[in-house]
Amino acid sequence: MSPPPIITGHEGAGVVEAVGDEVTGIAVGDHVVLSFESCGACAMCAAGRPASCETFLMRNLLGRNVDFTTGVTDADGNEVASRWFGQSSFATYAIATARNTVVVDKALPWRRSGRSAAASSPAPARCWWRSTCSRAPASPSSARAPSAWPVMAAVVAGAETIVAVDLHDHRLELARELGATHTVRGDVANVVGEIHDITGGGAHHTVDTTGVPSVMQAALGALRLGGSCGYVGVQQGDLVLDALALVGKTVVGVLEGNADPQVLIPRLIELWQQGRFPFDRLIETFPLSRIDEAEQASLRGDVVKPVLVPGA
Repeated sequence: MSPPPIITGHEGAGVVEAVGDEVTGIAVGDHVVLSFESCGACAMCAAGRPASCETFLMRNLLGRNVDFTTGVTDADGNEVASRWFGQSSFATYAIATARNTVVVDKALPWRRSGRSAAASSPAPARCWWRSTCSRAPASPSSARAPSAWPVMAAVVAGAETIVAVDLHDHRLELARELGATHTVRGDVANVVGEIHDITGGGAHHTVDTTGVPSVMQAALGALRLGGSCGYVGVQQGDLVLDALALVGKTVVGVLEGNADPQVLIPRLIELWQQGRFPFDRLIETFPLSRIDEAEQASLRGDVVKPVLVPGA
């Protein structure tokens, strides 16, 4: 990850004010959401898997161009990293590429018009959808153990039993409203046992969104034989497994939901319009000036997805 000084901000949304001479399919005035960046030329991009782009790290997590240059300097002429996730959308203007810019319907209500408005876009829902649905297609008897975002994806995928695990009662209540058939407090004495009881022998698929090693272990332990577990959260420490932990089970580390945003984001919008993927219920907006408050609300678990709105 790039050290300061850096302009961060990702999953942005706004209105296009200018396009390059060689850009096609995007015009001034278009409403867009911004996703992760990819090269479009490597083997993984050619295979429709831009989240596994060979230059993903350089393009998204260093805050600079692939040649390590940046087009921004501070008042003293010192370089400032300005390509975080190919956008650095906390800036007044965000510069993106055609590959990580997705044009959306201007009639959709969650965008904020303006120079670089970080609206309630479907981009953050992308990774949960792909992690939950595409890595582990649901059968009618499938059971899952995710939190709020993947609950919605599990519902659309047709899972019959959906178990949400969380430390906050209000988030568990929201999960039930979104379609979870069962909820479990994450601090009960035996989370794995609770899930095994609910599912009649273990979940077919689980998704960990925390990156906490003990929770990752529980997500794996909650599986039945033949089940699969997706790890989405950034890992917070070493994951130590016993000798039999992986026998008959599959574990997948998920990066950006293994999604192609140009395909998936329009699909998520379509589902939202149908009332089948209400990701807007998870969002609370904050003016950019209250970024510290938004961060603390997220860390406390008060907010599922804080969204910052410049100029609000």
